[in-house]
Amino acid sequence: MHRKIFTAPSGAQIPFTQLGLGTAAIGNLYRARTDEETDGAFAVAWEAGIRYFDTAPLYGLGLAETRLNRFLRDKPRDDYVLSTKVGRLLEPCAPDERTGLDRFFDTPSRREVFDYSYDGVMRSIAFSLERLGLDRIDILYVHDIDLSNHGSVERRDAHIDTLMAGGYRALSELRDQKVIKAFGAGVNDWQTCEVLAARGDFDLFLLAGQYSLLRQESLKTFLPMCEARGIGIVLGGVFNSGILATGAVEGAMFDYYPAPPEILERVRRIEAVVKRHGLKLADAALRFPIGHPAVACVMTGGAARREVEQAVASLQTDIPDALWRELAAEKLIAPEARLGL
Repeated sequence: MHRKIFTAPSGAQIPFTQLGLGTAAIGNLYRARTDEETDGAFAVAWEAGIRYFDTAPLYGLGLAETRLNRFLRDKPRDDYVLSTKVGRLLEPCAPDERTGLDRFFDTPSRREVFDYSYDGVMRSIAFSLERLGLDRIDILYVHDIDLSNHGSVERRDAHIDTLMAGGYRALSELRDQKVIKAFGAGVNDWQTCEVLAARGDFDLFLLAGQYSLLRQESLKTFLPMCEARGIGIVLGGVFNSGILATGAVEGAMFDYYPAPPEILERVRRIEAVVKRHGLKLADAALRFPIGHPAVACVMTGGAARREVEQAVASLQTDIPDALWRELAAEKLIAPEARLGL
């Protein structure tokens, strides 16, 4: 699989594969999965050449990190890129008090405590290194320091103040000590990334669902800023919670909620163009974001062999530039969206 060497503003070089594997589903998001299922997803990802794996303490309340430990244990450390996250500490609790009762299943009994302080970051990475069985991480993201998780600009900004007063120093020290190569933030809106970039020197942002066939608002200010400053972007959620994989079917989901009529209609129009070129909507949706020069990697979230195989096949599908030109001509994507191809 093709690799893109990303040189961080800090000078670190990180060899991303075009496709990475996220592990939220491997942490039993939405349903329980067996070790055999998740081992199969890891194995087919490795066989296909995927060498970037992203995880977090939240994913299965530690389960995803421990499953990664088992899979990566016999792999040479320099053969893969690994990221995890800070900002949440996990503390023991009664089973009925654990975080994510309606999202994560068959997980350890732990509840989250948001903590973006110096001590919180240092404690979080220490726990992650223990669960992963490693002594270093390539990338450390500050997790969910955004509007959707904290509810208001005021609360979000208070957490950012805490981060910049303490957690940011911890991240810088960890990078200087080579415990990590680079750091950034993993969030759900690009506006928060702009706020963070104005206050510190972040190497990368992991952004969910914010640059896709359906969302290109970040082209106006955010992506040009990243390109100018050399900040890398890792993109998750390229199917916008499913609708760009399933099409405008009944019950299709858009950004975690049932898709509204205007989104359903837009997806129908996009899919019609894609089909005229003899392609599948999911193939175009996965390939679309890779064209922007600031994008270092696109994530898939498969937790079974079949799901990872489908993502790899989509990545390998030949997509003619004529498709993007037609979508732009019909005003279904921004005309500047394919810069860098």
